[in-house]
Amino acid sequence: MEGATFRRDDWEFSRMVRLLAFLGVGYVLGAKAGRRRYDQIHGAYQAVTGSPATRKAIDVGRQKLSQAISPTEPLIEVHQIDDATTVYARRDPRD
Repeated sequence: MEGATFRRDDWEFSRMVRLLAFLGVGYVLGAKAGRRRYDQIHGAYQAVTGSPATRKAIDVGRQKLSQAISPTEPLIEVHQIDDATTVYARRDPRD
C-alpha cells in the first residue's frame, strides 16, 4: 500500500494560495472600510467649507495672504472725488 506523499512543492503552493486568499479578503474589507471613512471625511469637509462663515473667513485669509506676498506696492489715496469715487496711485519710490 502506497501512502500519499507530501511534496515540498505542494506545501509551498497551498501556502501561497492561502496567503493570496487572505490578502484578497483583507483588501476587500479594507477598501470598504476605507471608502466609508473617506465618505465621512469628505462629508465633514463639504459641511465646513460650505458654511457662509467659513467661506468668508477663507476669503479674508486669502486676501490678507495675497496682500502680504504681493510683489507690487499698495496704492495710496490721492484724492476723493465724492462718496463713491476715489483716485488711487502707486507710491512714489523716492518717498
